[in-house]
Formats: sequence, C-alpha cells, structure tokens
Amino acid sequence: MHRRLVAPMLLAFSLLAQGAHAQAALIPQPDRIEVGHGSFALNRSVRIVAPTDRRAQEIAAFLRDGIREDSGIALRIGAATRQPHIELRIDPSVQGEEAYRLTVAPQRVEIAAADDRGLFWGVQTLRQLLPIGHGRTLSIPAVRIDDAPRYPWRGVMLDAARHFIPVALVKQQIDLFSRYKLNVLHWHLTDDQGWRIAIRKYPKLTSVGAWRTEADGSRSGGFYTQQDIRDIVEYARQRNVMVVPEIEMPGHASAAVAAYPSLSCPKQPIAVPATWGVFTDIYCAGDEATFAFLHDVLDEVAELFPAPYIHIGADEVPKQQWAQSASSQQRMHDQRLAGVDGLQSWFVQRIQRDLEARGKTLVGWDEILEGGADRNAVVEMWRGDAEAAKALANGNRLIVAGPFYLDTPIEELTTQDIYRTNPFASPAFAGHQDQVLGAEAPLWSEYVTPRNLEAMLYPRVIALAERLWNPDVHDYADFQRRLRTQYPWLDAQHIAYGPEDRDLVDYKLDFNAPHHRWRVRAARGFDDIALHYTVDGSEPTAQSPTFGDVLDHYVPATLKVAPFRHGVPYLPSQAFQAVDNKALGKPLTYLTAPDPHYAGTATQLVDGVIGGDNFNDGLWVGWRGNDLDATIDLKPATPFHSIQMRFLQQSGSWALLPRRVTYAVSDDGKTWRTLQSTPIAVDPMDLRAMIRTVRFDAPTPVTARYLRVTAQNFGMLPPGHEGAGKPAHLFTDEILVQ
Repeated sequence: MHRRLVAPMLLAFSLLAQGAHAQAALIPQPDRIEVGHGSFALNRSVRIVAPTDRRAQEIAAFLRDGIREDSGIALRIGAATRQPHIELRIDPSVQGEEAYRLTVAPQRVEIAAADDRGLFWGVQTLRQLLPIGHGRTLSIPAVRIDDAPRYPWRGVMLDAARHFIPVALVKQQIDLFSRYKLNVLHWHLTDDQGWRIAIRKYPKLTSVGAWRTEADGSRSGGFYTQQDIRDIVEYARQRNVMVVPEIEMPGHASAAVAAYPSLSCPKQPIAVPATWGVFTDIYCAGDEATFAFLHDVLDEVAELFPAPYIHIGADEVPKQQWAQSASSQQRMHDQRLAGVDGLQSWFVQRIQRDLEARGKTLVGWDEILEGGADRNAVVEMWRGDAEAAKALANGNRLIVAGPFYLDTPIEELTTQDIYRTNPFASPAFAGHQDQVLGAEAPLWSEYVTPRNLEAMLYPRVIALAERLWNPDVHDYADFQRRLRTQYPWLDAQHIAYGPEDRDLVDYKLDFNAPHHRWRVRAARGFDDIALHYTVDGSEPTAQSPTFGDVLDHYVPATLKVAPFRHGVPYLPSQAFQAVDNKALGKPLTYLTAPDPHYAGTATQLVDGVIGGDNFNDGLWVGWRGNDLDATIDLKPATPFHSIQMRFLQQSGSWALLPRRVTYAVSDDGKTWRTLQSTPIAVDPMDLRAMIRTVRFDAPTPVTARYLRVTAQNFGMLPPGHEGAGKPAHLFTDEILVQ
C-alpha cells in the first residue's frame, strides 16, 4: 500500500516543480497558466510547422534562430508531421488584440493566435520557457497559457539627441523590449543639442546640427543615415515593435537653427548648445518658410517610418522670440489668436493637418493642450493628473509617461516603485478608459550615455513591461523571483543592467584636515563592481588601479573614477579636482542652511574640490530662494591675496547667478571690512548653462582671521519664465583662498 502511493506523490511534486519553473520564468506574467502533465523534449529532430504566408514564416524563422542562439539546438522549418513538433497556427477563436494561446504537451507545442502579433508574442513566451544553457535535449514543462495585454501602447522612449546612441545599441534594446512584450520604441531624434536623422533636402541638419563642441574642446555627436533608419525600423517590425519618431517643434530647435539660422525669428547664427536646459531659439511661427521647411522634413520622415504616429514634442516652448517678432505678431493678428499660447496651438494644429494629409496621427507632450488642442491628437502626459484630466475631457487619447522617467536615479525610482505604480489610478481616468492607449518610460539622456544606458533601463523596464501587460498582478516578491531568473540570460547576452534599488555607485567625498587627506567613499550597487581610477586627469581603463569602498589621497590632483563590471565600463568617469588653499578644512558656518537636497557635507565649500557642470554631482551647494551667507574661521589670522568662488546658471532648471557677491574680512567675527562687492547682471531668460567665477585679487596681501562671503539670490523667477513666481536656486561649489 505504501509503495503504491510513492509514484503519485513523486508525480505530483514533479508537476508542481515544472509548473513553478514555468511560472517563475515568465515576464510579463500571463493572464492564465495551467500546469500540464510531463514535458516536451526539445532536440534537433523537432520541426517547426507554420502557415505559408510571409509573416508566419518570418516568425517561424525568428523562433528557429532564437532557439539556436539560446540552446544551441538547430531546428528546421517544415511540413506538418506526426513526430514531436512546434506548430504556429492562426486561430480566430483566440480572443483579444495581440492575444495568444500556448500549449505545451509531450508530443507537441502549439502557439495559436488570431493574428500574427499574438503569434509572435506566443513565440517570445516559449523562448522564456527554455531552460538556460546549451544541450542536445532540453525539457520544456507541459503548460497551457492563455494571454493578452491590457494596453495597446507599451513603450520606452530613447533620447538619441542629447547623446547619440549607436545603431547596434538601439537594435539591442529593441531585442530586449520585444522579449518582454513592449511594442513601442519612441525615438527622440532631434533637440537643441543634436539633430540625428539625415534629411536629403537639408544636409546641414546633420553636417552642422548633429555635432557640438564640448566644454573641453572635443567634438561629439553623430547621426543616422536614412539607410540606418530603414534598417532599424525593419529590425523592429520583425520583432513586433513599432518605431515612433519624435521631431521636436516648435521649441527644442537650436540644432536646426544652428544649421539654418533663417528658421528662427532673429535669424542670427548660433552654435549647437553643449549644455542642457530650455533654449529660446525656436522655429518662427510667423514665417511661411518655417512651414515649408517642416513640410519637407516631414515628407522624408513619413517615408522612413511606416508607423501611423509621428511625435512632434511641442513641450517647453519659450515664446519670447515670438513676442518680439513682427511676423509672428502679424500671424496672431491675422488668425485672431489670443497671445503666444494661442499661436503655439495654431502652430501645432497646422502641423497636425499636415500629418493627417499623410495618414499620420500627431502625438505631442501635454503642452499641446496650451491654447487648445485638437481632439484627434494623442497627448503624452508628463506633468501630472491635472493635464491628463484636461486631455481626457477634451476627448484626446492619452499616453502616460510622467511616473516612469528613467533618467531619475535608481534609488529614487526603484524597480519596485515602477512595479507598484498604477499610472491610471487617478479619478481623472474614471469613465475614460477607452481613451487610454497605455504608457511608456522616457529615458532622457542629458546624463545618460551609451555606457550607462542599459543600467538605467534594466531591470526597471522589465517591471514596466509586466505592469502594462498585466496590471492585475501585485505580488512584487513573486515578480522579483521571476526577475532574478532572467539575470543569467541577460548576462549571457552581455546586457549591462543595473541594480534593482540602488544607483550603480554613489560617491561621497570629504576632507580630513588633521591628516590633510581627501577620502572618496563609494557605495556600489553591485558587489562585483570594480572602481578604476587615475590621478593625472586621464580616463580610467580596465587596466587602471582599483579600489573597493574607500580611496584616500593626500596630495592635490585631478582624480577620475569609473565603475567597471565584468570588464565593461558602466558609467562616464566622475572627476574630483582637489585644490589646496588656505580655507581648506577650516570651520565654516552658514547664516541660512543650504537646501537639504543640495547641502553636501558640513564642510562642502571648504573641502578643496571643484564641482563639474552638473549641480546634482554632490559637489555643489544650493539655496532655494535664500541668500548664501557663510563665514570661515581661518584661524589663526592668515595672510592671503585672492578669493575665488564659482556660481552656476542653468535657468531651465531654475538655477540663476546671484545678483551680487560680497567678500568681507574681520579680526573678531563682529566688525567687518568689505574687500569687494561685485554686482552681476543676471538674465533669467538666458537658458544657456554657464559658470561665472567671481574673483578678488589684493594688490598687497590681506591678513584676517575671519572671511565672510555673501551672495544675493536672484529671488522670484520673472513673468515669461517657465517657473514664473517660484524662487530661484543659487549654486556655488567652493571657496578658494590663496
């Protein structure tokens, strides 16, 4: 009796184990999965059977190639057979857009779908069921899966305009999007800092607009030829991914204006910006030549991209040039428009008509609602539920992007944060579900390069893929278990994914005055990250010296640190330029404490380390709406001949230069003598990033114990500024006393 119970119990455990493996391996989690009996033996004798039409044969070939790549097993595509086989079949009884049914039994694997999109997703699910590794025979557990996505638009935006993304890297991301059933690549191709798509009629867009001169004098950039575009679009089509181009207008047009200055209202030559922010050089809405140019550009774009959508951006449009332009003012008069917001709406709707004549639907960021939007446009929401409510009330279809900005540091937007975010939970969406296309995650690339692109995308994009395919699943612990089964495959594909809940590396730097030592502390997101460094300002390589969590340095130098994993660089290097001076490590007090987000360490302004061009690099100290008022005790009384401070302006991020900087000294800390008070003419509408040095030089040495520096905050941002009525930030990085 006891022996007769053993076999059923073992069978039950075996089936449970197989079912657990099947479910644990799949992302997104299917709607419905049932464990079957036994398994299917995959070996070289198995045939793939598919309908004879071109797309079905293409999908069969994709499955064949994927199995060979993943397992080393070479299958053939052939006719129906009674031998074990994998059959792809069109079946109208499978209900739902992009739906499929996958059945794995000991003698047969069947993927059935109502259309080829579902057929392809079934193939991708089958590939995830394959055990990791090569072998002559692999066992696929018997299951039945019935599956369909909730939302038709499941996307990622790649910004190639700020930092060019090579063709091979774009294709690699398409492979990954497709594996996890994301079906839209929103490709941001033009912006202030670069024009990345070749346009035959306007060659200067790429010969001039695709390149910029960086602060160090180097030239950076790149562009996609029209053949590159065709290759990528076709590559994506084969993988069920629709490529939607974004051609920015009327703002974010500096690169185009640099190539053809006549496109702007002032018609003045400019350089392609090498800094970030929002720039005033926009297309001139009053000139018919502007629309002739855009019509020609869209002719070529529409020819290259078969998708029914073209994104025009239309976000962050500073309109000062329109307000000062005679032709734009005349346009507003002729069209009876109420101000420059009305002119923006008119501009967008004119482009919309141009696109509709080509059979294309306009997509724009939610600023297209300003001045009124046509209800046939698709609105991409990034500024919050209030904008979503406006779009839905206007009858527009909607894509949600705001909660999923992947340029956000990983520790501030973790994989779990994305998994737990329901972007459609707001009451604004009630009764409007038929207008919701779906969502996407933008990866803006101001601080993202090919080195860290994948670490910023994955695994967070994988969590998004499940959230958009099957939003009814809520068990993060289960998702995390399934996610970790994906890592061996990602490693095998050499994907440089990042941590789930921590940044790749966080640096903290402090100066120890008694030991005259700079110490870099590094919190690594992976234990196997190797931190390579140099001390001569050169770029670290895999052959450079390494350190673990702490690096001490005792002499001034330009230290550069870069994280490597598996021998591959993961991030651009972080530079720490240490400068010896007489304020180094001295006691420092503030009258008003810095903004907690930009406070750094207690001795940040006297640690001798110069900041970079990013106020978020941990080396800048900032005040929001308040003045800088700091006192250094140089004890004892110390002779010096110069004081130097740097201040940063990035008006698009609401950071402005101070109105005045004053240096004063004292022997007792009570009675002060002003050495220099320097007024600064601040233009809050100048959106170029800049660093201003305010320096005092004494004809003869000054001796004092206390040094006081004050910098007057600009105050409230003025009318016409994007942040009008909000307090400006004031940033400085170091007080150098020589």
